[in-house]
Amino acid sequence: MESVLLYLFGVLIIVVGLAVSIGLHEMGHLIPAKLFGVKVTQYMIGFGKTLFSRRKGETEYGVKAIPLGGYISMIGMFPPTKPGEKVHASSTGFVQQLSDAHPEQTTDVAGAIEEAIERPSESSGTRRAFDALVQDARDMSAETIGDEDDRAFYRLPVYKRIIIMLGGPAMNLVLAIIFYGIVLVGFGVPTSASTTIASVSECLMPASSAASECPENAEASPGAEAGFKPGDRIVSVDGTKISEWSQSSEIIQNSAGTPLDVVVERGGENVTLQVTPRLTEQQIEDADGTTKTVEYGMVGITAAMTYERQPVSAVLPAVWDNVTAVGNIVVHLPERLVDIAQAAFGSEERDPNGPMSVVGVGRLAGEVASVDTVPVVVKAQTMFGILAALNVALFVFNLIPLTPLDGGHVAAAIWEAIKKGWAKLRGKPDPGPVDAAKLMPVTFTVVVILGGMSVLLMYADIVKPISLFG
Repeated sequence: MESVLLYLFGVLIIVVGLAVSIGLHEMGHLIPAKLFGVKVTQYMIGFGKTLFSRRKGETEYGVKAIPLGGYISMIGMFPPTKPGEKVHASSTGFVQQLSDAHPEQTTDVAGAIEEAIERPSESSGTRRAFDALVQDARDMSAETIGDEDDRAFYRLPVYKRIIIMLGGPAMNLVLAIIFYGIVLVGFGVPTSASTTIASVSECLMPASSAASECPENAEASPGAEAGFKPGDRIVSVDGTKISEWSQSSEIIQNSAGTPLDVVVERGGENVTLQVTPRLTEQQIEDADGTTKTVEYGMVGITAAMTYERQPVSAVLPAVWDNVTAVGNIVVHLPERLVDIAQAAFGSEERDPNGPMSVVGVGRLAGEVASVDTVPVVVKAQTMFGILAALNVALFVFNLIPLTPLDGGHVAAAIWEAIKKGWAKLRGKPDPGPVDAAKLMPVTFTVVVILGGMSVLLMYADIVKPISLFG
């Protein structure tokens, strides 16, 4: 019962951490939008039915039932197609699934897609269906801006719109840096430089064995026979002073069948133990695919892991390494999804470094929290590491230059700047704002693809989950 509660507690930590990350992501949009004078009608965490909301000034703040995303609604996201035409409110938000991590899905996008699909009689073919999506994006929901056209999003200079749209991903990047700082500077990275013994095996198990307990009548390990105890600190092995675990390991591995005098510090006193490493064989595969047998000595003792705190300068390189790793997943996403499908519906194993849904992330967190043999410090460090990775995934995915992602809106703003600059160089009239509503077919396609990807990832995380402990 206790392990179940710990598992649920681990899942809860990630859910709360994800909700906070989503809320701060949207705050990254909200703050610059208000500073630049854009009217924001809604700030919501989650999707679906509203559980709680409160209006403060002109903005409604609330929480919805499905905590997998969020959005803010800004008036005038889409410019009018004709001078004097009314402009409607629109939203910016994101749906999160992690890898990784899944992109924004606006209220207007969902409504426009739903209405276009429900009106097949008005459309004859894909072109007319997409035209309906574009028109619905202009006509639907939120509220007309009325006499506040000067506060519309599309009226802002390009650089201000880019700042608003990049505010969300930038907030996730800041969170990732903070979480990595806690992991690396606060907790440190595990190292086996310690010479303290963490555990002593009762017997020696073959490398190929999957058993977790010694079989009956198994021969005691050399370490157990010699009298090693957890907490002993190795001082010397066969006369050689030991300052790092790797030194003792090398001597033991090269001394199969040879008695060794090992001095350990126990309770403040030095104790001399005699141990004879047992010859052990292991099959390993070379880079060319050939298999060979390696022989070495083994005692059956393991090192206590210590944590070495890193300098602050190590944080940004660690974040960058994670960013490039997620970027690599995005670039190779189609083949990654094929691998995941083969694993989910076949006998292949999941790639532990591949994308996963929020279901998979929750399972990992629950698994870490419920394992008795993992120290609390390690559990806490792992949780912060998971939250850091989630925010890196949010940062990278939202920069993809496709609507409804933040990167898609940034790309549209940059394209508008290019068009205006080119027109100015040629002495032509200002072409006006880019009609972002025309990107609705792209948005529809992206939403459908991401929806299918989400379903696949969640199914794979249920039937073939990734585990930290094998």
